Amino acid sequence: MAAPKKGRSGSAQSKPWRSLALILIAIVALTGGMFASGHTAPRLGIDLAGGTSITLKAKSGQESAINKTNLDTAVDIMERRVNGLGVSEAEVQTQGDRNIIVNIPKGTNSQQAREQVGTTAKLYFRPVLATEVTGSPATADPSPSASGSPSKDSGTTTPSGSATPSGSATPSSSATSQGRAVTDALKDSPSPSDSASASASAGESASPSASSSANDGSDAASKLQAQYATLNCADKAVRARTGDRAKPTEPTLACGKDSRGQWQKYILGAAEVAGTDVKKAQAVYDTQGAGGWKVTMNFTSAGSKKFADITGKLAQNQSPQNQFAIVLDGEVVSDPYVQQALTGGNAEISGSFDQTEAKNLANVLSYGALPLSFEEQSVTTVTAALGGEQLHAGLIAGAIGLALVVLYLVVYYRGLSLIAIASLLVSAILTYVVMSLLGPTIGFALNLPAVCGAIVAIGITADSFIVFFERIRDEIREGRSLRPSVERAWPRARRTILVSDFVSFLAAAVLFVVTVGKVQGFAFTLGLTTVFDVVVVFLFTKPLMTILARRKFFADGHSWSGLDPKRLGAKPPLRRARRVSAPVDPKEA
Repeated sequence: MAAPKKGRSGSAQSKPWRSLALILIAIVALTGGMFASGHTAPRLGIDLAGGTSITLKAKSGQESAINKTNLDTAVDIMERRVNGLGVSEAEVQTQGDRNIIVNIPKGTNSQQAREQVGTTAKLYFRPVLATEVTGSPATADPSPSASGSPSKDSGTTTPSGSATPSGSATPSSSATSQGRAVTDALKDSPSPSDSASASASAGESASPSASSSANDGSDAASKLQAQYATLNCADKAVRARTGDRAKPTEPTLACGKDSRGQWQKYILGAAEVAGTDVKKAQAVYDTQGAGGWKVTMNFTSAGSKKFADITGKLAQNQSPQNQFAIVLDGEVVSDPYVQQALTGGNAEISGSFDQTEAKNLANVLSYGALPLSFEEQSVTTVTAALGGEQLHAGLIAGAIGLALVVLYLVVYYRGLSLIAIASLLVSAILTYVVMSLLGPTIGFALNLPAVCGAIVAIGITADSFIVFFERIRDEIREGRSLRPSVERAWPRARRTILVSDFVSFLAAAVLFVVTVGKVQGFAFTLGLTTVFDVVVVFLFTKPLMTILARRKFFADGHSWSGLDPKRLGAKPPLRRARRVSAPVDPKEA
């Protein structure tokens, strides 16, 4: 029986080193990931970095339309719009059951941002008249044999799940117009002015307005073609102001990305179908035809007729004028080509989609049916200077709180304070690194309430150390030596620590769920640091205490170790001694 006991003892002695090695490896890995990602500091919220906070309230003719699904969709739309302004690290989130908060960091035109996020999404189906990858030489060859680039998702619009290539893709990055005038592609029968313009380049077409004169129309089309020739969609500022103010009844310029991620520019005809004509769109996987992911569309009764008319006209054309562009807020999100007229009210877009691309396109097609509009409730501007002052004050408060905790530990626990300070340092490193990684990963932003949560967490973490240390000192007061005291104290302290941290985490979770806005930052940080407290106590504090208990300084109860039996009032005797009995008198015997 002796051998197994020794074996278990040896295994127990090796566990502290394994636990320490595990947490150190985790810290090194997380720190390496932080530097590799390039995000070496936590992302700051608007109240610390400065910027504009916009509160929007949803309104609708039908009260039932204001629901979580539509609000979440509106959040997606607004995020797209804010990103279209070239804004990074913006926050768009719901508040309550009908409000949306948009936080835009400094460096953004607040008036432009307010105009962008406060209006309903605009989704249109427009015929493609000309397209090419931006930055490449623009060519306008009237010959119908000119080659065209493939659409960016290589998709087709068909009544079935089949997908066949259209046109011939050139190895170059440019795509030429196919010689049809801007308005010609949209009319069943060309007028004389249209026939004359058909022999010119795509920029020399008549005006889309039937009441305009031929000369006025030619001038407008020439102006559009000149703008197209110089359009550079690779420029964020250019993209932000391209196409978003065009009337649905007029041709326009637009930008989008091709299958290789390159920005592509377009001349688009007047909108033939609106997003509100789409009843339902969803991403499905073609299991029968092995065609992969595709997007199916169902149109309203009015939309079915419109879609049948436009697809019938497009199917007669050559690439790229057999394509239609799906345009959301002035940006082309897809440009599939048409094989035949689609008259059944149903259609699908198929091609080389993966699951994410198919779902994203299906969501985009659903945007146009969004039955919500928003009114501006409030706009708050926070200057960078004020945010910096708040951050500075928060850091000072945290430093003062940490200094007081350290001072208390040193005065009261002496040598044991080294273990507590080392544990606090490990917890701080974990918190900083994980917060830096959560910024780009889930969009976590460190705001002032979150800083307060981190400060409160210092006390929670210190409380765990105190519980463990006091259990050890209680065992020493009972007359036990340090090593058995540590092992006997740990199970009792562990239960108390787990219960205490569970209560803190539960409070943080409830606060995170029932609150909105910046208070969630406090709850999230409190919950995160509570989890780190459990990790540090189990994988660092306890193993380190087990190792140091074998050192003479602590094991012998040095007066500066914090474990001196005399100072703790340990019960004598500290060790068992033989009882000395009084001598027996022979006479009494």
